[in-house]
Amino acid sequence: MKTKKKFYVVWKGIKPGIYTSWAECQSVIKGYSNAKYKSFPSLETAQKAYDDGFAEHWGAGKKTARILTTDELAKIGTPISPSLCVDAAWNTESKVMEYQGVWLLDKSLAFHRGPLEGATNNIGEFLAVVHALVLQANKSTHFPIYSDSKTAILWVKNKAINSKSMQQGETSEKVNDLIKLAINWLENNHYEIDILKWRTDAWGEIPADFGRK
Repeated sequence: MKTKKKFYVVWKGIKPGIYTSWAECQSVIKGYSNAKYKSFPSLETAQKAYDDGFAEHWGAGKKTARILTTDELAKIGTPISPSLCVDAAWNTESKVMEYQGVWLLDKSLAFHRGPLEGATNNIGEFLAVVHALVLQANKSTHFPIYSDSKTAILWVKNKAINSKSMQQGETSEKVNDLIKLAINWLENNHYEIDILKWRTDAWGEIPADFGRK
């Protein structure tokens, strides 16, 4: 039986990064005190976890999605409409990223950008939220923005990103320029738009999802 390929994320080790074999992973964690590492089933999930940081993934066992009760669903309610939903996708073969925004009310496309080389899924999610903010500012609208990425929402709130891929020079110059423009816009513009977490557990995939899972 063919063994399923795994991708190994090393957050803390001799050389942090993503490795394609257990032997490579061992070579950078062996003898390293308090190493943090974990395997993932795909390069896309590994890349996202690497950028998320070890706190969100390391030490967490496999979790089975829990079905919400009727009372829990009632408490969560339904998504606010009208609103703008955003999402990003990172292609494991071409290594490029794209993102888009979709209006919840009629599922029409509000914007799309990409493919962009030298990026990550989290960076795409961040740029998508900022793009949605800029779009609404230009149109003088104030509809809520939904993202299924806690990381992207936090980066927008902090007006800064914490991407290991960017820190290690793995992102392209074009993507770095887009990030700088996005942060500059956040720092110099006031907006009164709610950026909300899309409840995938209650509502299913976000409408802006690329449908590649």
